Amino acid sequence: MEYDNNNSGILFKNDYKEAGSKQPDYKGSFTDADGQEKDLAAWIRTAKSGKSFLSVKVSDKFVKQDAEQGKPFNDQIPAMSNEDIPF
Repeated sequence: MEYDNNNSGILFKNDYKEAGSKQPDYKGSFTDADGQEKDLAAWIRTAKSGKSFLSVKVSDKFVKQDAEQGKPFNDQIPAMSNEDIPF
């Protein structure tokens, strides 16, 4: 029998969080009922009663830019010849 990952997720402590930042305390991924992978983030919060709890956010998976968009700046400047210079 194959394990069903749908509607489950995993969180890891965010070791790169800077003190006082709004970055999540935990980050990970979640697979929804349709098998789509999502990003998962959680923050440690304290209720007015003093009890600790996790505030959780599920968002679409972050996709890195493709190679065309990530070109170095010099590759994006059109080539010029000496004739194009007005002086």
